[in-house]
Amino acid sequence: MKVLVTPPQSQWKKALARPVHKTKSIEKIVKPIMRKVKRQGDKALRKFALEYDHVEIDQLLVSKQEIAAARELVSEELKAAILKARLNIEKFHRAQETPDLEMEVMEGVSCMRRSVPIQRVGLYVPGGTAPLFSTVLMLGIPAQIAGCRQVVLCTPPNPEGKVHPAILYTAELLGIHTIVKAGGAQAIAAMTYGTESVPQVDKIFGPGNQYVTAAKQIATKKGVAIDMPAGPSEVLVYADESAIPEFVAADLLSQAEHGVDSQVVLVCTTEKLAKKILQEVEEQAKLLPRHKIAEKALENSVAVVLNNPDKAVNLINEYAPEHLILSVSDVDELIPQIVNAGSVFIGNFTPESAGDYASGTNHTLPTNGYARSYSGVSLDSFVKKITYQKITEEGLKQLGPVVETMAANELLEAHEKAVSIRLAYLNQQK
Repeated sequence: MKVLVTPPQSQWKKALARPVHKTKSIEKIVKPIMRKVKRQGDKALRKFALEYDHVEIDQLLVSKQEIAAARELVSEELKAAILKARLNIEKFHRAQETPDLEMEVMEGVSCMRRSVPIQRVGLYVPGGTAPLFSTVLMLGIPAQIAGCRQVVLCTPPNPEGKVHPAILYTAELLGIHTIVKAGGAQAIAAMTYGTESVPQVDKIFGPGNQYVTAAKQIATKKGVAIDMPAGPSEVLVYADESAIPEFVAADLLSQAEHGVDSQVVLVCTTEKLAKKILQEVEEQAKLLPRHKIAEKALENSVAVVLNNPDKAVNLINEYAPEHLILSVSDVDELIPQIVNAGSVFIGNFTPESAGDYASGTNHTLPTNGYARSYSGVSLDSFVKKITYQKITEEGLKQLGPVVETMAANELLEAHEKAVSIRLAYLNQQK
């Protein structure tokens, strides 16, 4: 990791730049994949499974027999952990439910709003170098609470043509029955257009690599919504002398091991502390099974020394991290100042991995600075808010002239007449 000591604000953007992917070159690869899936359906998915996953797939949909077999392959310890995580995530997301809103805004004019589930949702669950069964929980639980009518789960198969048993166990636990052996841009295409085996969906959720992200953004141009533009994982840790270097190093590495294009940022109050933490990062990285991935990610990463708390807050908000860990003594004063972050982890004993798995919050979060304008996935992500209005005869007599005046001044005569014709009718009834 590079170390920058009190860099001027003018250098922050360049110093904290995420790993750059050439969007146009990625789209040149993704667009033909999506077109082929649109034209050829299941045939294209099988072809891409052979090309990218190096496996021949006869049956794209996971069978009941495969799910039953997977259930036996998951250890009791892992089942218990998944059940506990499910309880916490469900509890927190169920608390996000809001009652229908109904009010009379003026005499005879009532307005209402209620939440309606998105009918068909697609969940993308990465399964390559790390089979993310936790993502099944993070997406499946709010979809279940919202009451989405159809849930489709796509995840890449392993070289034996199978889906990781923990993914299947978790999906079954949540009542997800349509599980497709497809990954990458082709999976997004299948959910966007629909194929013989894969139902078309209204909204696609889930993290993925740069090709999945590009495919999701293309899907938005085809009338399918997405949760957010989400790319490689990232974390920023803000630490002062109250931080424990071993903990901070472990948190940095927990994100670095996600992928070679992940980024971790350390903001420290002193250069001495930064050196302690980076030394610990170096030592811990050697012991990781995924140390090569982590070390590559660390090349994209940076440590910044800022002894001015106000500047540190400004830097955090400018970077807008996906995950923000606050290991500082004055954390309660700091929290209200944080306005750009996907999810915040407070204190020395709140590792980012707790949020990734089981604390209850959602781990599908905005990356690449999108935390400035996007929220992470929540129950709200799976519902639409529909508004209603009802006006009585007396209500229209009071509100009608207001609408007539506004419509006339916007030169929209038909709008005005839609009110006038009713008022004239009511006057004739006297």
